[in-house]
Amino acid sequence: MKKGTECVHAGYNPANGEPRQMPVYQSTTFKYDSSDAMAKLFDLEASGYFYTRLQNPTNDLVAARIAALEGGVGACLTSSGQAANFFACFNICEAGDHMITTSNIYGGTYNLFGWTLRKMGIDVTFIDMEADDATLEAAFKPNTKLVFGETLTNPGVRILDIERLAKAAHAHGVPLIVDNTFPTPVNCRPIEFGADIVTHSTTKYMDGQGVAVGGVVVDSGKFDWMAHADKFPGLCTPDASYHGLVYAEKFGSAAYITKLVTHLMRDLGSIQAPQNAFYLGLGLQTLHIRMQQHCANALAVAKFLESCPEVAWIDYPGLESDPMHARMRKYMPGGSCGVMAFGLKGDRARAERFMDALKLVTIETHVADCHSCILHPASHTHRQLSDEQLREAGVRPDLMRLSIGLEDAEDLIADLRQALKA
Repeated sequence: MKKGTECVHAGYNPANGEPRQMPVYQSTTFKYDSSDAMAKLFDLEASGYFYTRLQNPTNDLVAARIAALEGGVGACLTSSGQAANFFACFNICEAGDHMITTSNIYGGTYNLFGWTLRKMGIDVTFIDMEADDATLEAAFKPNTKLVFGETLTNPGVRILDIERLAKAAHAHGVPLIVDNTFPTPVNCRPIEFGADIVTHSTTKYMDGQGVAVGGVVVDSGKFDWMAHADKFPGLCTPDASYHGLVYAEKFGSAAYITKLVTHLMRDLGSIQAPQNAFYLGLGLQTLHIRMQQHCANALAVAKFLESCPEVAWIDYPGLESDPMHARMRKYMPGGSCGVMAFGLKGDRARAERFMDALKLVTIETHVADCHSCILHPASHTHRQLSDEQLREAGVRPDLMRLSIGLEDAEDLIADLRQALKA
């Protein structure tokens, strides 16, 4: 199926007389007729459901749709995008291990890796996404377990060279994990360029309405864990908590995502509520149409801002003048997303006056839904970072993140124009 058809149909194929819309299984538990039937579920000898903390039919149907869109073998919904990124890394990392991540990532993810994972004994090396080959190679250690990056950075909207990082990761026998929240699989499928694991904050474009927090981890099924068994004992050696089961042997290409569900969901419980999964499923049905309009609106707004004398700079890959435009044509030929970054001439106070003068575009922590919104990361989402960390993350002090929604582009431009005058 083409992407648009997958958005509408993938993951759920109702049989004769069954609901046309994906049903909500709003139940914590599931009934079985025998003790043996339940025991087989706990031993991973049979498929089915016994407790929503691990799996739920609604969640699995939506996850299957996302897996199809990304070209993966399986996926697992999580309670948030933060949970998805944590699970994706912690599934193959433990105390004493090391991971590499680009520094040009969302402030919350930077904090998760730079502080929380380090408290758990996982060493993290941050490198610039455009670091030269020597710097990238020097970041690897014998205990490195993964490389992480964002396909389209938040808030700087810079595009990751996925193939380059995948090649470097695979040369060292580790997977590349990519957060694909901003482009969505409609505009970019990282697995096709060598990524092994893909994550999303489904709270953003996938939901599209700003109604439900959530995340997802997608397993490509392409990384050969057994070929690097010494690096990944959790997948390639017997699991005492499951009667000596070896995931890579029993589940093959789905070993990674199976372990994530049976271990991390079992023990940490960051499951997405079935009702939220239902909302997400509705959002996915229009994702392909919405992304087209987000990109069209954003390009019109970006061209307007580029022409304004009050604007000091603007970053939006859709602009032909943008240094990332050629890379966008490679990885995201249909467009990037509706988010851009720009700065005004003058001091921070002028930026604040501009934001306060906006009437249609609202000041919000959120991003990437049908409503246009704006924020100043250094004062809001990234305020926990020092100036040095802000620079490492690619966030300029004057940077404003503008997320263009589904309003009429002319109305958005009129609002920006009057705010610039104010």
